[in-house]
Amino acid sequence: MKKASKIIRIWKGWTTKENAPIYEDMLINEVFPEVKKKGVKGLEKVSISTKYHENEVEFFLVLQFDNLESVKLFAGEDYKTAYIPENAKRVLLRYEQTAQHYELREELILK
Repeated sequence: MKKASKIIRIWKGWTTKENAPIYEDMLINEVFPEVKKKGVKGLEKVSISTKYHENEVEFFLVLQFDNLESVKLFAGEDYKTAYIPENAKRVLLRYEQTAQHYELREELILK
């Protein structure tokens, strides 16, 4: 029997330079700890990356799940829709309405 594939979920949102530290703190200390408290055990890793532009900061999130069912526990049956809590929407200028999903094929650790 084939093992369920790990799923990579990516999404982008943009905020002001002033709100960037607020949003980052919110992700680290509120959003993802709340997700874990709700019982989404299959969320294995979250990477938060930023890119500073002239008037805004772009956030690029990469979430790794143990399988597609865990993604659905996180985001619901309509799992392609972006998961953005209301308090996060207040500090974002704009955001992608949907998230993209990829099957993790291989992970190389190069030393």
